[in-house]
Amino acid sequence: MSTSTAASGTGSTSAAAPLSLCERAPHVPADRLVAEMVPPPRFDSVRFETYLPDPNQPSQTEAVRVLSGFAAGLGGAHATGAGKRRLFGFGKPAKNTPTGPRGVYLDGGYGVGKTHLLASLWHATPAEPALKAFGTFVELTNLVGALGFQQTVRTLSGHRLLCIDEFELDDPGDTVLVSTLLGKLVDAGVALAATSNTLPGKLGEGRFAAADFMREIQGLSAHFRALRIDGEDYRHRGLPEAPAPFTDAQVTQAAYATPGASLDDFPHLLDHLAKVHPSRYGALTDGLKAVCLTDVRPVPDQSTALRLVVLADRLYDREVPVLASGLPFDRLFSEEMLNGGYRKKYFRAISRLTALARDAKPLVSG
Repeated sequence: MSTSTAASGTGSTSAAAPLSLCERAPHVPADRLVAEMVPPPRFDSVRFETYLPDPNQPSQTEAVRVLSGFAAGLGGAHATGAGKRRLFGFGKPAKNTPTGPRGVYLDGGYGVGKTHLLASLWHATPAEPALKAFGTFVELTNLVGALGFQQTVRTLSGHRLLCIDEFELDDPGDTVLVSTLLGKLVDAGVALAATSNTLPGKLGEGRFAAADFMREIQGLSAHFRALRIDGEDYRHRGLPEAPAPFTDAQVTQAAYATPGASLDDFPHLLDHLAKVHPSRYGALTDGLKAVCLTDVRPVPDQSTALRLVVLADRLYDREVPVLASGLPFDRLFSEEMLNGGYRKKYFRAISRLTALARDAKPLVSG
């Protein structure tokens, strides 16, 4: 049972009880999946000009230069077929024309601004929003599941640019699926851009038998020019230590006092996430002004941890503060998890949840 169904019994509260993530099971129609392939709210207003490169990290300034030129190269009248491929320099080359990457791939640690740069590229590309798409890797694979492979190819083939955030290959099926899809889109003249914490040739490493799928992985790598972006996590650069967790009573009282807040027991929320496809986690958070969690504790296994990573990403994208009691967020994942193949995902989740915990601090009065 969700804690939102219980009376808080603490101080003055608003008349309406908090919402509950555990009581939500959203269905997302296929047309909404396509319509929402735009940068999320946190990155709706970012531009290359608002990216602040670290002066000690020249690779950040170089990334802005390369991506600005890449966006400018996608201008001009929209064409189709072979003419479109020649216009953008993609697709099958003319005789004696050297082949090369069909896109850019931003590699680097968490918190160096890769998503900011990817969204800036989307905004800077001179095309109507309907001719460019932006989504996470899990959203892209879910689009294929909703539309079918051939319809996804037809839907995205008319685009000038496809931006894929959080590019990860966690299983062999996704490897083959995405490799084939991107190959079809490149042949149609679609430019590609992606972000990840893993270089293209290393995708899948430490997660499954990557050697058995090396042809597909190398095929994916061939589509991209890799840009390494070095630096420290900007979310914590020069900031004070993350706030300590609050008490159950403080979290519950804040949930009742904050219109649009949700209130859930953390272990029950983890159980509920297993019943909702990760591609729907964005819809799960629709309309929320804050997420309040009681009894935060270490996640019990890797499957649960990976689902929590996706939820953390969607909350961060939508700028939803997270107020919690229990253990601090840097103790969510075991040492084994933080040293394993998904470690970069877990560190990103810790970084983002910590930033959202800072945002939630004003919700607690006194």
